[in-house]
Amino acid sequence: MVLLHSYVARVPMAALVAIMIMVSVSTFAWGSLRDLMRHPKLSSLVMIVTVLVTVTTHDLAAGVAIGVLLSGVFFAWRAMGMLRVETNRTEETDSYLVKGQVFFASADMLYEAIDFQTQARTVEINLADATFWDITSVDILEKTIAKLQGRSIEVRVEGLHSRRHGLIAEQSDAPLLSM
Repeated sequence: MVLLHSYVARVPMAALVAIMIMVSVSTFAWGSLRDLMRHPKLSSLVMIVTVLVTVTTHDLAAGVAIGVLLSGVFFAWRAMGMLRVETNRTEETDSYLVKGQVFFASADMLYEAIDFQTQARTVEINLADATFWDITSVDILEKTIAKLQGRSIEVRVEGLHSRRHGLIAEQSDAPLLSM
């Protein structure tokens, strides 16, 4: 096209538009419209919103940005629901087994699962089956530990492995979680 630019410049714009429309129509996967009903509803919604934004703004980058943003929000919502905190209580010890992904969307669920009014002398928090992804989750864990220790409760955090919780290991100035 670069070498033949003088000849391409002679082609009417309407003809180029017609060629682009025909290429778009012939390469579109029409079966994907039928698949909208079979695919997960959130994925279909992301696809429809992406197309609508692209068509209304005439900006593919805006459509893709909205699609990526919606996908991220929907993923965080689903991942948040996967966090589980199992509780086992005795007279002396409250044990919490944390399973799943702990990040900004699910960190409050971890905090709310802890009984801060417990009469137990020791609280064990097992994180072997959990992964901390961001600074919000680490902050919630630190606040939980500090609040329990403020009530003179011994706190034992188990399962902090630097390979699994690299974010926690990086926080060398964090007195509660230093390794």
